Amino acid sequence: MDEKLFDKWDFNVEVIDSGLKGYINLDPVYVPHSSGRYQKKRFGKAKISIVERLINKLMRTGSAKKKIGGRFMRRNGGYSGKKVKAYYTVRDAFDVINSKTKKNPLEILIRAIENSSPMEETTTITYGGVKYHMAVDMSPQRRLDFALRYIALGASLKAFNSKKSFSEALAEEIILASNYDMKSVAVSKREEIERIAKSAR
Repeated sequence: MDEKLFDKWDFNVEVIDSGLKGYINLDPVYVPHSSGRYQKKRFGKAKISIVERLINKLMRTGSAKKKIGGRFMRRNGGYSGKKVKAYYTVRDAFDVINSKTKKNPLEILIRAIENSSPMEETTTITYGGVKYHMAVDMSPQRRLDFALRYIALGASLKAFNSKKSFSEALAEEIILASNYDMKSVAVSKREEIERIAKSAR
């Protein structure tokens, strides 16, 4: 019998983006938890289940010193270090995604990641004592990190000071990103990064 995520969702999902294909781990697991097995291995995070990586990204305290969506977000405690809490949030979010789309939530997540990962960004170079912004291609690992970070942050923003539960906010963010909707924080951030990079070519 094939292993299914949360004993519900099939792992037979195709990654369309060829650049991300080697970095999105879809090896079948019942419970996405590796106990930090790859923590000290270089590029070890590529071997971690993509769902576990999303769970790990949820364990944050807020938006730090930057404004997101025009405001600062603060969560004292919250999900920081509480992996079981984050695990149940993702599990419940997947149920919400399935009830709204009637599709495999894992497939919706992969489409959301593909739509949220920028192709290029800017870096600062110094030439003759003057700093310039220059457009550079973004590596696949960094693209994946970026997409997961802003999907998690977008969910936090939607749930912050709201009647929505975190799982409902996460499901909404993933669905919006999978449809390339600009209401998604992750997609709008991708557009912003690529627009800045285009002007710096």
